[in-house]
Amino acid sequence: MNAPRTLYDKIVDAHTVRVLDDNGLVLLYVDRTILNEYTSPQAFSGLREAGRKVWNPAAALMVVDHVNSTAPVRTAAMPDRGGQQQVDYFGRNAADFGIELFDILDPRQGIEHVVAPEQGMVMPGMVIAAGDSHTTAYGALGALGFGIGTSDIEHYLATQTLVYRRMKTLCVNLIGTLGLGITGKDAVMEVIRRRGAGGANGHPVELA
Repeated sequence: MNAPRTLYDKIVDAHTVRVLDDNGLVLLYVDRTILNEYTSPQAFSGLREAGRKVWNPAAALMVVDHVNSTAPVRTAAMPDRGGQQQVDYFGRNAADFGIELFDILDPRQGIEHVVAPEQGMVMPGMVIAAGDSHTTAYGALGALGFGIGTSDIEHYLATQTLVYRRMKTLCVNLIGTLGLGITGKDAVMEVIRRRGAGGANGHPVELA
């Protein structure tokens, strides 16, 4: 009989293309990425310099997110010159590599990790890697999400895979009944209060 596996283990096993060593290093298939104008420019420049195409443009979505103005009325102009250059290059990359772009005037544009679930792009059992630390929020939807660096973004775009080291899982058992008005978020905040902000570093956490 097979040993019981966590949801994390099941997702990683299902997406492992090849085991690379005996210490948990694997070549991991990644279902999707969300790109922003702030962490992707060097990745696209690297693809251009190497003469590579994006392996699966339909598996990526580009969303203007980090340098746009917070003013209530949207305009195509960015509030500073550097941000404008990033957004312009972002649009050029979308056109050149055939990736869908939600630019600042697109009614679907918003916070990248809110936009993706809104558009039905995040499903349970998926692996999603993106150049933003908030990618881990997809765990709430039953997906494995994690942030990656710019060189990893380039590798993903070229191959749809990443070199990935499996993590040790941590289970937190919540025992009892939540009081009136207490939500799941309150329970998680209490776990963080007790363990500390770094109490689960390097571990995907499953609640039971």
